[in-house]
Amino acid sequence: MIRDGVIKGIERQIDSPKGAEVIEATGFVVTPGFIDIHCHLREPGFEYKETVATGTLAAAKGGFTTVCAMPNTNPVMDTRSTVDYVLNKANSEGHVRVLPIGAVTKGSLGTELAEMGELAEAGCVGFSDDGHPVADSNIMRQALGYASGFGLPIINHCETPELFRNGAMNEGWVSNRLGLQGAPNSAEETMVARDIALAEMVRGRIHLAHISTAGTLELVRNAKAKGINVTCEVTPHHLTLTDEAVMGRAGGDESAFGPLGSAAYDTYAKVNPPLRARADMEAMVAGLRDGVIDVIATDHAPHNSVEKLCTFQEAAMGISVLETALGSLMSLAHSGDVPLRVIIDKLTTAPAKFLGRSDIGTLQDGALADVTIFDPAAEWVVDSDKFVSRGKNSPFHGSTLSGQVVTTIVDGKIAFAVNSTEMNKN
Repeated sequence: MIRDGVIKGIERQIDSPKGAEVIEATGFVVTPGFIDIHCHLREPGFEYKETVATGTLAAAKGGFTTVCAMPNTNPVMDTRSTVDYVLNKANSEGHVRVLPIGAVTKGSLGTELAEMGELAEAGCVGFSDDGHPVADSNIMRQALGYASGFGLPIINHCETPELFRNGAMNEGWVSNRLGLQGAPNSAEETMVARDIALAEMVRGRIHLAHISTAGTLELVRNAKAKGINVTCEVTPHHLTLTDEAVMGRAGGDESAFGPLGSAAYDTYAKVNPPLRARADMEAMVAGLRDGVIDVIATDHAPHNSVEKLCTFQEAAMGISVLETALGSLMSLAHSGDVPLRVIIDKLTTAPAKFLGRSDIGTLQDGALADVTIFDPAAEWVVDSDKFVSRGKNSPFHGSTLSGQVVTTIVDGKIAFAVNSTEMNKN
């Protein structure tokens, strides 16, 4: 039972008070509201890609009740005034709860620390220059030490620029086949190793954004075994797609040297970090299953069509994820690769723990009434043109997914609901 925005009772049978709204959920899965600790709402400055209003509506449609907004806006979220702007927009136009993440450095330029104390007071739940790595090791060392004073994490986009170069996709047989500049796994792994070493040195808290390689997973596994305060996240697309998606197909192997189809060079599959080889994807799935990976985060990165309908090398990096996250993740549950309870935990309880919140990510009595209801078996065909997000850039466009959100409740109020005639459609 939900009353005044709070969960007030959990029973097998509840007599509905007079005038109460009853939601029929027979045959559906009822979970705490999903929490996304990594998404790009683009506002202020890039409203042609996304706004707080459209991004949070996409979140609600995807079952997310809380999202953490990354600071790579214009201006960058490195001052209290910009944080206040985003929070005011969220309060007036948002459909779900928005928690801001402040920049590590001023302007995300990597040369001078932002005023982290001011940002923490303004409501930031972490610090990141996402979109760019904090490349200067001494700056990162200072950031880890300073952020620890506020009990907040540094969230790093792990990429060594000298190794990544102008990589447009993963370095491997697919990039060779397509004649594209590739980024090697080592571009990620070398910076992960550095960040772990710095976190151990200063006893800081490092969170590794969107990890993508088997080597990174082993570095994290070993660091955790040593007691280093490191956490990590993985995206739905790095769990379910490989670099073969750039060729416009789900399958393929190194002997597939036939003519490339018209769907090759799919810019909707261009993302950073890039979609990796199958062995890396399988390592991500195993890491999620065995608990080394802490959280599933979308890295929702909407772009407009002009930024994607161009040559692959020139195309923007990023995928619009919020509306397909559940459907893509359910493929892991349906195949038996990852138990559904693990997927739900990594979308709810685990990110709430990461944020230090006991009032969300749970259906316990007294928690905020954030609830997601979904049909695990509903099949639907992804039509990204019908996304409520302004970003239509999804490599799942045209794919059939199984698993659809039915109702999303935020603070006891329905933020999104699909009626019976809309089920199995997008």
